Amino acid sequence: RALVFIAHGAGEHCGRYDDLAQKLTGLNLFVFAHDHVGHGQSEGDRMVVSDFHVFIRDSLQHIDLMKKEHPKLPVLILGHSMGGAISILTASERPSEFSGMLLISPLVVASPEVATPIKVFAAKVLNFVLPNLSLGSIDPSAISRNKKEMESYTSDPLVYHGGMKVSFVIQLMNAIARIERALPKLTLPILVLHGSSDKLCDIRGSYLLMDTVQSQDKTLKVYEEAYHALHKELPEVSTSVFTEILTWIGQKVSAAGETSHT
Repeated sequence: RALVFIAHGAGEHCGRYDDLAQKLTGLNLFVFAHDHVGHGQSEGDRMVVSDFHVFIRDSLQHIDLMKKEHPKLPVLILGHSMGGAISILTASERPSEFSGMLLISPLVVASPEVATPIKVFAAKVLNFVLPNLSLGSIDPSAISRNKKEMESYTSDPLVYHGGMKVSFVIQLMNAIARIERALPKLTLPILVLHGSSDKLCDIRGSYLLMDTVQSQDKTLKVYEEAYHALHKELPEVSTSVFTEILTWIGQKVSAAGETSHT
């Protein structure tokens, strides 16, 4: 009934979305994803990208391949964390091509603790001198309050557990600057899900997104006390997240189906 492209977050891989993909295929949707360059089973140095746009280019290329095989189907895009940033920029490249966008804890603004003016300046200087310098790794305890999910993240060999390099942080900052320019151009239906206690992607980004996009159909659902990976959270949260996503996509696909028949 529709194509759904999933963009995973920084340091992880698309296999972590298998449970969500299974539920979506149950709705008769064609779900596809890939490991971004420098992630999971893709080539390249771990978490290194020459330009953030490479992620966008690869996503569009993958979407085009699938559209060629299923030319009449509506296309939706779903992104988590950095994958949210990728989704926003991918959708803004082709504003009329997507029937909807779902974002789980998207990266929209830099977290104020991390991106203090002094740290930003230091990162820019370091990028010229020591682009591979590690700025510390992602704290697994910030991913989810679900101990089992935290352990599966920590023990997953395809998740990158090393330090985030200066050059990668610079690319994330470039992406944030591009997102700021892209948001006012977006008019597609949007569903945003965010945890109020997310320490990795500031929830203020989701509020900013809601205020800035021109979409008539936009919804933000906040999960009180929840952490970053809502789809891997405590069972009551992740169950609700899956229900929200399935219901929302179901509505959008039915609406797109009606439009194509008229």
